[in-house]
Amino acid sequence: MAYTAKPAIPSADLESFSAHLKSSTNILALLGAGLSASSGLPTFRGVGGLWRNHDATMLATPEAFDADPGLVWQFYSYRRHMALAAKPNRAHYALAELAKKRATFITLSQNVDGLSPRAGHPASQLHLLHGSLFDVRCTAFYCDYSEKDNFTDPIAPCLAIPREGPQPEPASTDKTGTKAASALYAAMKFPVSRQGELDISNDNVPLPPINTEDLPRCPKCKSGLLRPGVVWFGEALPKDTLEAVDNFIATSDKIDLIMVIGTSARVYPAAEYADIARQRGAKVAVINTDKADTPKLQNGLQCNWIFEGDAGVIVPELLRSVIGDV
Repeated sequence: MAYTAKPAIPSADLESFSAHLKSSTNILALLGAGLSASSGLPTFRGVGGLWRNHDATMLATPEAFDADPGLVWQFYSYRRHMALAAKPNRAHYALAELAKKRATFITLSQNVDGLSPRAGHPASQLHLLHGSLFDVRCTAFYCDYSEKDNFTDPIAPCLAIPREGPQPEPASTDKTGTKAASALYAAMKFPVSRQGELDISNDNVPLPPINTEDLPRCPKCKSGLLRPGVVWFGEALPKDTLEAVDNFIATSDKIDLIMVIGTSARVYPAAEYADIARQRGAKVAVINTDKADTPKLQNGLQCNWIFEGDAGVIVPELLRSVIGDV
């Protein structure tokens, strides 16, 4: 394994956290997009939260899918493609290892990219609040078809990432070079990502036209469009996921530790879990790139530890005393 520099964690904070982790039994982790950013995935939140010229949150609604299923599928197919190309980082593996060593450690993830499962995180201890990019379900009202772990990329041929942009053509009539230069500059505007694929997140790259008939169709009812199996804005969060976390908290004598990783945990219901855990005796550790982007606890309470920096580097170091090296 390649050498990875240790993060600059204050030694006193590392020692006190490690000591508490070793003595902790019931542990809860909240994961957000900042964890996946360490794997190179865009967060689509805050600054830079656009896909092309679209507010990414405006594409994540049932209304957007009804209005333009082709555009919404292009957005999610792009995200599926990027997630499959990414690899779990060391924090994903460290959390998976902690779950294997501590049966009373559960994780509530707001991420849909599938990196935690791919890191081997035990499914019984990993609860996905917003679903998964790799689950699909039928949109037909009377059809109950759903499918998990569909890793086909692209999920439909029409959603393949384009690989060629416009090519500069020699001018047959213009001898001044003006047209040739314009053609060259036009071709250069098309950003190419990896392996010759065009970067369709860039608005300079035109999206291929999509015929609705070519989008993924339900194999059961044969008529309904399939949609990504993620929770969109305005939709209910998965009841079984919320119940699993609530039952874990309710049936534990106390919560010893909650780790808030890559998220501000300011949006319901993630926002309330830090407070609930704190009320049940937990100490709160925050790992985030922005020290100011931390949970706002009730009654003016403060987090016990705030570790600022790359979660992919910091988390393995924090858990080292229990899991060893990853």
